[in-house]
Amino acid sequence: MHRSAAALTSWLADRTPDQLTVLLRERGLPAAAAYEPQALGSLRGLAAHLLGDHSTAAALGLLTLPELQVLTAAAGLADRRYGPWDASGTDPAERAVPRAALLDALARDRPSRQAAEECLDRLAARALVLPPHGADVAVPALVHRRSARLRGLGRPAAALLGDAFNAGEIHAIAAELGLPKARNRDEAQRAVAAVLGDRTAVRALVSEAPQEALDLLERLVPGPPALLTRCFTAQYGYYVAGRTKFAFRPGGSGDPGTDWLAARGMVVPVGTDLVELVREVAEALREDGDAWTFDALPPRAAGLVPLPARAADEAQAAAAAAAARAELLLRAVAEQPPSLRKAGGIAVRDTRRLAKAAGVPEEQARLWLDLAANADLLAPVEEEPPPRTRGRRSAPPPQPAARLLPTARYDAWLAEPPAGRLLPLLATWAVVPEVFTHWPEEDGTPVALFGPQDPGAVTVRRVLLDALADLPGGRGLGPAGADSLRDAVAWRRPLEFAGAFPEERARATLAEAELLGVVAHGALTPVGHAVRGLLDSGADRWFPAVPGAGPRLDSEPAVDAAVRRLSGALAELLPTPQTTARFQADLTAVVAGAASPELTDLLSSCAVRESEGHAMVWRISAASVRRALDGGLDAADLLERLAAASADGRALPQPLEYLVKDAARTHGRMRVVRSACCVRSDDEALVLELSRSRVLARLGLRRIAPTVLVSAAEPDAALAALRAAGYAPVLEAASGTTVVERVPGQRAPSTMPPLSRAVRRGGPGPHSAEALAAKLLGR
Repeated sequence: MHRSAAALTSWLADRTPDQLTVLLRERGLPAAAAYEPQALGSLRGLAAHLLGDHSTAAALGLLTLPELQVLTAAAGLADRRYGPWDASGTDPAERAVPRAALLDALARDRPSRQAAEECLDRLAARALVLPPHGADVAVPALVHRRSARLRGLGRPAAALLGDAFNAGEIHAIAAELGLPKARNRDEAQRAVAAVLGDRTAVRALVSEAPQEALDLLERLVPGPPALLTRCFTAQYGYYVAGRTKFAFRPGGSGDPGTDWLAARGMVVPVGTDLVELVREVAEALREDGDAWTFDALPPRAAGLVPLPARAADEAQAAAAAAAARAELLLRAVAEQPPSLRKAGGIAVRDTRRLAKAAGVPEEQARLWLDLAANADLLAPVEEEPPPRTRGRRSAPPPQPAARLLPTARYDAWLAEPPAGRLLPLLATWAVVPEVFTHWPEEDGTPVALFGPQDPGAVTVRRVLLDALADLPGGRGLGPAGADSLRDAVAWRRPLEFAGAFPEERARATLAEAELLGVVAHGALTPVGHAVRGLLDSGADRWFPAVPGAGPRLDSEPAVDAAVRRLSGALAELLPTPQTTARFQADLTAVVAGAASPELTDLLSSCAVRESEGHAMVWRISAASVRRALDGGLDAADLLERLAAASADGRALPQPLEYLVKDAARTHGRMRVVRSACCVRSDDEALVLELSRSRVLARLGLRRIAPTVLVSAAEPDAALAALRAAGYAPVLEAASGTTVVERVPGQRAPSTMPPLSRAVRRGGPGPHSAEALAAKLLGR
């Protein structure tokens, strides 16, 4: 066993269960060990896994810029002290560098030195600085191999020249550099590498370069060192990685700058039409020479603006509107479940219908649908196909389309106050691996209800919230929005976002955050800080289970605490829902704030919601009252319930009482008999009117008695047609009693896995970091 592996094994054995649990989580275990199950068997296997390239590469992708700079500097100092890394089994412990020398190279003052020390401590806790953690610093092998690339440097001249050229090209480069003719290829290559490795010689060469070459060097020297060009051609007309040799293209590339660099061996081909600037040239031309960069603090976002005095009120309004819109949308789904397309997703016409019912744009309707589906509030259900008729030649019955239905969790969710209704949706938004409102044009027409498939979405969400959390107090992002966070985001995830800032996804993420009350005027709200805490707790590791949308996760105290903080922040932001309304003489009911579920149900049964905002307005009409009577209420019950919901116990306005009583007086004057669809009424004039109505001609009503009409239409169709024509019929059973019409409460089974079984299994052995830590430590 190498010294590094032995030292790491001993260090792991000295960890407490909590320390080892944190290390395992931050290094992605146990799930990341799916292809290395031996890592789960012993501390020695774990040490080998942590030192391996796969585990190290995954850990490097999560580092901030200063942490990455510390590791890169440690590997770079090792190169100067011991020479280039030898891949033939070199032990990282043999390339340790003095801790003091590393800090001296990075730090310019006391604060930066302290920040570098803190970076070393964090890296040591993640096993990226290898034990023993004393006067020397050693880093994993992969860091040594990638250090030059992380600094924007290419490979050494000798390696590039040897891989790319045969003897003829090497001799041609040597001649261009003014070197004497060598006896063989190896001698010529050593001479070329010596010139390119001489800082003074390189600077002298560049002083004579044409302006086109200087422009290219200005771009290549800081990195990345790659350039597309047509200077070279594959020797045999085609390229095979690792085996192809290149020759200078006859007549050159047409770019004098590239041709000048290529002729002197400063850029060397590494693929078809791709060249790389040799490492020694970049090092010789860098202005900082041997200096190492250490950016201890994140860059400040540009274009900040002062927060308005009412920013908190706007965040509250956004959160309240989000809860109300989601409720309206899910109620509309429950009343008329949409069908799902065979190709996946909800049809555009259904999305538009639901958006209209909720009073939101289609894009927002798709967001609520997707969040509700992933929060286990909605789920698709396959309808049972009709039975096949007898007979050999009968065609198979058509397969019915799947429908989107509320799940068993929906009714409990609907009974929650606004803060409780928003909690699962907000928790889902934090951890779902998708930016739902970001739909690239090449993907066709946007549809709701598609599977989350963007593994980088949570990272984008997290780094944006972190960047906003670092803004100065009282300041928020200006109109530039996400674009001004480019540098701050790259500082937090340099390997993922440097040079590849996800502008569209970042803009969509911030827009969603504002819609949910997470961000207001470009700054985090208290709810936003709580969402950030939920992500910091590692809640996203449990997806498709969502902490906060299902049962509590007692085995994860940090996650449970983060969910409680988010719930508390929402409760403080959203006021207690109102249980009373103010009924006015103009037949409106005004609720000052969010209505409680009971009040909402009452008003929804007999009124139509007209407006949202700080106060909700409901309009009561004859048609809406008839709807309540159709549901089984009589006038006395309805007036009693409305009076009980009246603010301050005030009596209902007289116009409202008259409206309810008048609607009840005419309600049920005609009866639809279920058998053979018979329409009857004691009002002979009304029966005669119905029989002659052109609007009802499609029912084929036939008068068989002064008070009776019959029709071939189904009773439900007759009821719908009569109500559409402005009449107020009720359904009557064969016994003569009135049938109370209720929409059947269809529910889909819950699909979210329990949190106790939500961890993705990563091979044999324990399936949680705590259990794995206890097993490895034998405790």
